[in-house]
Amino acid sequence: MRKEEEQGMWAVKAITQILLGGVIATVSGLLFLFVCAVLISQGVLGQEHTNTVAVAACLLGSLVGGVVAVSRCKGRSMIIGVLTGVALFLILLTLGVVLYQTVALEEGGLPLGCACLCGGALAGLFGARPKKKRRK
Repeated sequence: MRKEEEQGMWAVKAITQILLGGVIATVSGLLFLFVCAVLISQGVLGQEHTNTVAVAACLLGSLVGGVVAVSRCKGRSMIIGVLTGVALFLILLTLGVVLYQTVALEEGGLPLGCACLCGGALAGLFGARPKKKRRK
């Protein structure tokens, strides 16, 4: 196989893993939000913590999805992790448009976007395989 074909195959695999990581990140973030909603309804958490919980859900979700994507795709772990965070943010943005018919980034979208990117970057940092040392 030629080098261009190998790079093309890697790109297709990377995009597939990024999208899979984005879906896993969305599901894990929603599960975290469900647990927090139960805790709020039980009175364990106060209702004033909802914005913090939403940011934490984005961070945790993109971290989990990024680790899955990075572990399944060899090489360029930081890029794969950050793009998984971008995929999560775009999925959340799309769901917001579909459910609420508006996009209001100034009402909390910036912290959510930063949390998605930071979680993906953390996954890229910690999910990377250690490089093998070359013998001299």
